[in-house]
Amino acid sequence: MSQISSLPPPDSYRVNGAGHLPSAFAVSELATASFGAVGHELAKLMLALNLVDSAPEVGVENRLASLWFGYSFKPDGWDMPNLWDAVAGDYRAADGWIRLHTNLPHHRAAALKVLGTQADRKLVTEALRSCKIADLEAAIVAEGGVAAAMRSRSEWLDHPQGRAVTRDPLIGWQGPRQITLRDRPQATPSRPLAGLRVLDMTRVLAGPVATRTLAGFGADVLRIDPPGWDEPGVIPDISLGKSCAYVDLKTPEGLDRLTDLLATADVFVHGYRPGALDGLGLGKTTRDAVAPNRIEVTLDAYGWQGPWATRRGFDSLVQMSAGIADTGQKWAKADKPTPLPVQALDHATGYLMAASVLSALAQAATGNPTMYARLSLARTAELLATLGKSDDGGGEIAGANAGDYDASIETSGWGPGHRLKPALGVGPAKMRWDRPASRLGTSAPEWP
Repeated sequence: MSQISSLPPPDSYRVNGAGHLPSAFAVSELATASFGAVGHELAKLMLALNLVDSAPEVGVENRLASLWFGYSFKPDGWDMPNLWDAVAGDYRAADGWIRLHTNLPHHRAAALKVLGTQADRKLVTEALRSCKIADLEAAIVAEGGVAAAMRSRSEWLDHPQGRAVTRDPLIGWQGPRQITLRDRPQATPSRPLAGLRVLDMTRVLAGPVATRTLAGFGADVLRIDPPGWDEPGVIPDISLGKSCAYVDLKTPEGLDRLTDLLATADVFVHGYRPGALDGLGLGKTTRDAVAPNRIEVTLDAYGWQGPWATRRGFDSLVQMSAGIADTGQKWAKADKPTPLPVQALDHATGYLMAASVLSALAQAATGNPTMYARLSLARTAELLATLGKSDDGGGEIAGANAGDYDASIETSGWGPGHRLKPALGVGPAKMRWDRPASRLGTSAPEWP
């Protein structure tokens, strides 16, 4: 048995239904394939754990997979907070387009400091008119902010970071070691991940998608955030099935608590840039000593080698950098950057991270050495760029309708609503979540 390194063969899962999200790229094809990867790896794990006698059939609902790449939760009688800060967005500069990502206060402050203006969209627009996009991008990043100049595909592939990303594997496996899995007598064919402890230290959006997926098959997911942290526009979507706790890692008590949680976790999923965990006193040597039998999967934005390996980034920024928004603009014959209709890099990377966890668990269950997995949004962008669009005759998927949602009410931490029906089934294992979406910091930092 080998660990997952690419999308599974199409004949390893059944796709039901047709249709596609409108895009220059094969977004719906990526959606079904990434769900298929999760199903393929879960089927192998169920066999490895002797939960089933033969490989269970994997089924993916094409329309629902595409919709899960968007927002999965629909409020009933109330409105979700706006996803974007008032300043965030695409701006025309002197020699092209640039995107500012200002949802976090310190990122907004960095951009405004470089521009020398206040948090007013009209003032920001005026300040940008005379700026060159490459210089502005570099200045904002140097100030601790995040921004991305729009590049074409050819410009990205000629860029030092673009060249570096193409040398990265889709899923990079490192550090083979022999581990012993903890017994989980709760695991059943219908809930194969029951009792699996997943320590989640990720932020929007790929990492939380990965852990939400694991929770859907029964895993106990504990998300840890710094006190007061919030992501109001997305948490109702991605805290589904999880316990969410605050821990202050800048205090000795908080770091001790996290270390105790890590020592008793089966899986550690995080999105820290290279070297960031070392700064917390949780470098790889320490993690190996504290939790020698853990599965670990991580991601970054721009890849694990090259000059931008430590650069902060988000899906919308990587789309600008890697030529996706530029290609979309040409495809749509638009006068501005045209991104994907959904944050497909985040979602696909998240499902591939979940598949990587399952792959590593199956390796360990069969007595084979397992490794740490590393993924990146930029490398997933390269995968998307190589996928061919299929002509299934299903027409465009414009958005969810009432029939796409589960009829039962989900009582989230913000109010009632409906969740999309699951897109994936693996034999007797059907995705469902034991906990509704909850606000951050509403649980104790302990395992259920």
